[in-house]
Amino acid sequence: MATTDDGALAVELAAAAGELLLELRGTALSGRELGAHGDQRANELLIAGLAERRPGDAVLSEESADTTARLSADRVWIIDPLDGTREYGEGDRSDWAVHVALWERGELAAGAVAVPAQEIVHDTDAPQQVPPRADGPLRIAVSRSRPPALVEYLATELDAELVPMGSAGVKATAVLRGEVDAYVHAGGQYEWDSAAPVAVAEAAGLFCSRIDGSPLRYNQPSPKLPDLLVCRPEFSAKLLAAIASQPDVAEVRVS
Repeated sequence: MATTDDGALAVELAAAAGELLLELRGTALSGRELGAHGDQRANELLIAGLAERRPGDAVLSEESADTTARLSADRVWIIDPLDGTREYGEGDRSDWAVHVALWERGELAAGAVAVPAQEIVHDTDAPQQVPPRADGPLRIAVSRSRPPALVEYLATELDAELVPMGSAGVKATAVLRGEVDAYVHAGGQYEWDSAAPVAVAEAAGLFCSRIDGSPLRYNQPSPKLPDLLVCRPEFSAKLLAAIASQPDVAEVRVS
């Protein structure tokens, strides 16, 4: 029976796409070929599931052509079928994810982030309780291969520890799991990179904004949403002040 609950549907679809991606890892494909095939197959699964279960809703996907029809829709599913294609293609990495979020009349209404190789699904229906913070320096999730200059500046300014990891969804939900205190990104992302992670982070009580503290807006004419801050709420003011003090922060943030 089809669920009437959007949050449960987000979990179901994200988990199903994750299971498919894990199965594909057992094929002879590898590297970029595996990543491209995984992107395509997971997208097909999610698009088909939404067409069957929510036929009246619009969809914005990283792997499908965008249309202006979504701009007049009341409900838009924002999906990233495979967040962290490079990590997925490496075969032995677990820091990749599947994002499924629902935007409804101006707000993120539901979402799920599956981290299949770690057997984790974060969702908005049953928000995870953020664990107590251990003593020690501020910990910031950072790209393992392309740490942005802003984050390196914050590490120096705040005497913070940078914790390398893969996809955007994994870095954002690492704050939920207590592995880091913050995820700061600047320099280029799209709505599908952050919609589901932000939905589950906000449901758990974390602070989420753009790097100047302004709200994150979804289902915009351009899907570019280039910067993001997700952190424990007790660090939001400190991080925003440090970001604002960066000499070329105006260049870091791309509107």
